[in-house]
Amino acid sequence: MAVISLTGERRSDLGKGGARKARAAGWIPCVVYGHGEAPVPVNVGAREFEVAMRHHRGGNAIVNLAVSGNAYTALIRDVQYDPLTHDILHLDFQQISLTETVEVKVSVHLIGVPTGVKDGGGVLELITREILVRCLPTAMPASLDVDVSLLAVGQSVHVSDLSAPDVTVLMDPHLTVATVVAPTVVEEKPAEEAVAAEPSAEPEVITKGKKEEGEEKEEKKDDRKEDKKKDDKKDKAKA
Repeated sequence: MAVISLTGERRSDLGKGGARKARAAGWIPCVVYGHGEAPVPVNVGAREFEVAMRHHRGGNAIVNLAVSGNAYTALIRDVQYDPLTHDILHLDFQQISLTETVEVKVSVHLIGVPTGVKDGGGVLELITREILVRCLPTAMPASLDVDVSLLAVGQSVHVSDLSAPDVTVLMDPHLTVATVVAPTVVEEKPAEEAVAAEPSAEPEVITKGKKEEGEEKEEKKDDRKEDKKKDDKKDKAKA
């Protein structure tokens, strides 16, 4: 892996106010820590850092940082960005030794188009984007390349399938890295079922029973009147 050379200066004006002044002057406020030494606040030129990183491939970079007569071999451990302008607000450098192993996260890079996508209409999904590994700084891969061209629908690549020279993977070997899933199919209901499922515009009100009950009462009343007339006629006939 190529080593990036940067120069900086010790930062004496600390705090938020000092950091704002450094950014206004074209610097990036930084801190160098590690190897049991006290953290060292430094400034690195924003333009110099941008140019140096422009041609770097991968998420991890070894930096040879020269500050006020001292040289630090370090990894860039954290980069803070302004959420609006995306300018770099702060950098963390961790001192390392080129002869001691380090733990870093390496990005996954998928290669090829799966047969399940080309021939089966499937969808390739990247599940795990970064892999934690342990290795010497000089053996850090820019990325972990994964060939997915032979994956059919329903097949996956797992952490156990990954490998790189002189690199130890520190994650669960059964963890899924990428998979090809079947396309989502939305089933449409037949027209007859759709019509049957629709509620009627207005519920029918049944009043037949009430009408019949009223009519029955009227008929009984008329029958009683008719019986009374017959009884009256019989009484007159007897008289």
